[in-house]
Amino acid sequence: MNETTLLPHLFRVEYQKIVSVLCGIFGIQHIEIAEDLVSDTFLSATEIWSMKGIPQNPTAWLYTVAKNKTKNYLKHHQVFEQKISPALKYRASEQADDIEIDLSEKHITDSQLAMMFAVCNPIIPEEAQIALALNLFCGFSINEIADAFLVNKEVVYKRIQRAKEKLKDANIKITRPTISEAIERLESILKTIYLLFSEGYYSSSQNIALRQDFCLEAMRLTYLLIEHQPTNLPQVNALMALMCFHSSRFQARIDKHGEMILYHNQDEALWDRELIERGGYFLSMSSAGNVLSKYHIEAGIAYWHTQKEDTQKKWEHILELYNSLLIIEYSPIAALNRIYAFSKVAGKKQAISAAAELELEDNHFYHLLLGDLYTDVDKKKALAHFMIALKLAKTTADKKIIRRNIKRLQSTS
Repeated sequence: MNETTLLPHLFRVEYQKIVSVLCGIFGIQHIEIAEDLVSDTFLSATEIWSMKGIPQNPTAWLYTVAKNKTKNYLKHHQVFEQKISPALKYRASEQADDIEIDLSEKHITDSQLAMMFAVCNPIIPEEAQIALALNLFCGFSINEIADAFLVNKEVVYKRIQRAKEKLKDANIKITRPTISEAIERLESILKTIYLLFSEGYYSSSQNIALRQDFCLEAMRLTYLLIEHQPTNLPQVNALMALMCFHSSRFQARIDKHGEMILYHNQDEALWDRELIERGGYFLSMSSAGNVLSKYHIEAGIAYWHTQKEDTQKKWEHILELYNSLLIIEYSPIAALNRIYAFSKVAGKKQAISAAAELELEDNHFYHLLLGDLYTDVDKKKALAHFMIALKLAKTTADKKIIRRNIKRLQSTS
């Protein structure tokens, strides 16, 4: 790996690790200082490596430079010393060279967990939580996040800044949580990770590599929770199982032109069997105790979708799981997906009647589903629903799928 590819890779992998450790030193009030020091470390790498070549151990080089820059900052910045806590001020002014900046693997993991519990806070809106998580935990730039959400980069910047200000105003501490705190805050963390994964798996972004990176980062963060004994709980394992099952079909979902391939047209040979097996392992681990979360149910649905054979038994299981999911947490998309499973069990005519009860006239997925259900029942109505779906659809990927349906329907009329 040359300098051109190595530095972006190291930035993605190491940036958030070092930031997490430094935030433990500086606190949430001075999170920008930690970010600036780490960014400056990578800037130094860009300049020095271009002249002297890549060091034998690039990661160790980054850690050493980050430590030195931090110690120099603590020693020389009097303004900062006046703001920090007395204990740290004393250490910074009197013994900066002796301050321990622990970048061991264990301390990095502990620091990332502490950051997760600090950032994934209900006082921050969901869209801001995920933007801040992508930026701090995963090293994604504002431009990359804006690309994923199809919003202006200024919008993302404001979300992140407002989230940081809320954390500062609330004086949130970056500390390893107690067992009771971990359990109390876990649902918020799982929700943020779930949203992060969903943004990668269902994203409207055209950047395929970025989509996959989002999913991998969500899985990495979940694994940190699994490795931490107090948070190695059934719902965490269920979330990991869900992500493994979905990710196993990633390569089969997009063709060589970058267009979406619907489930029934996917090449099963492209499914990652190792990930499916890992999903089965985590699903088994999630069965401990008597906890039943939405992640358990969604993992069960995702499992049945790794069974390609189109049997009545399969769709009956999926329908039953959707029924349970809607009781635990209703959502329009889950309700629509349930209708599709219902059509496979009870037939399209009954499914059409059930779909009408949802009253989702402004949702393009609703009309896309009805277009599909009407295809073998009433082609004129099917075409009408596909046309409405096309008008309501916002992403290029969705519009391509709808146009393909319209073209296929018109060719058989």
